[in-house]
Amino acid sequence: MGSLIYGVSGIEISFDDRVLAHLELVINAKLRRRESFMLSWRDSPGVGDGRSSIWLDTAIPLYFRYSGSRVPLIDKDWLEELVIQAGSTRGLVLGEEPGSDRQVKASDNSVKRKDHPAR
Repeated sequence: MGSLIYGVSGIEISFDDRVLAHLELVINAKLRRRESFMLSWRDSPGVGDGRSSIWLDTAIPLYFRYSGSRVPLIDKDWLEELVIQAGSTRGLVLGEEPGSDRQVKASDNSVKRKDHPAR
């Protein structure tokens, strides 16, 4: 389970390393072109099974931390789908990975801030 560390407040959003690798490629491509966008995902039942979103912009610090040492395989079709979503007015909404019936969700410690205890 890897993490996307967001902003100066250090919000930590945990995703499977495979999901995180796809997100990193999409986010890097968009921000390199100075294109801001919204990223949304479903939270796990451990944090209420709700939905969370963050605004991604070049002015906001990001840090990608992977738990494994191996680079996950990239699904080019899924990557293309994510890029198209990121360019839409709704933004990138993580759903099911193509070819899988499992919903992409953040793990139990999603949106954990370093300066506030988990509630």
